[in-house]
Amino acid sequence: MTKSTATYWNTLAPENEKRWTPIEGLQGMVEELTLSIDPITGEYTRLTRFLAGADTSAFGGKSHPYPEEVFIVSGRLFDAAFDLWLEAGHYASRPPGELHGPFSTDVGCVVLEVSFPNRVADGAGD
Repeated sequence: MTKSTATYWNTLAPENEKRWTPIEGLQGMVEELTLSIDPITGEYTRLTRFLAGADTSAFGGKSHPYPEEVFIVSGRLFDAAFDLWLEAGHYASRPPGELHGPFSTDVGCVVLEVSFPNRVADGAGD
């Protein structure tokens, strides 16, 4: 099986606002929009939107046993694990087990994520 496909559409257009869904436990702070997913491997591409004022400090940092790529599309996001403000254009290819977050933003931020949960590294992440 392969990841789902779609023709061109503007994910950030006002008429697509209803497609965004709150991330469980982070309602009112963080929303997601899955763009493509492989139902067999679990690999996915999604947008994650941190709303202005979002702060995930109460949840601490996180890591996972699979690699992922992230690209900051718009806004800015503070990653406490790196003590770094990420702005539009920042990119990372995270190895399995890399600590990231908690995150906060003053103006909001949209992040493109490409994750590979089927590529789990032994002993990485939680």
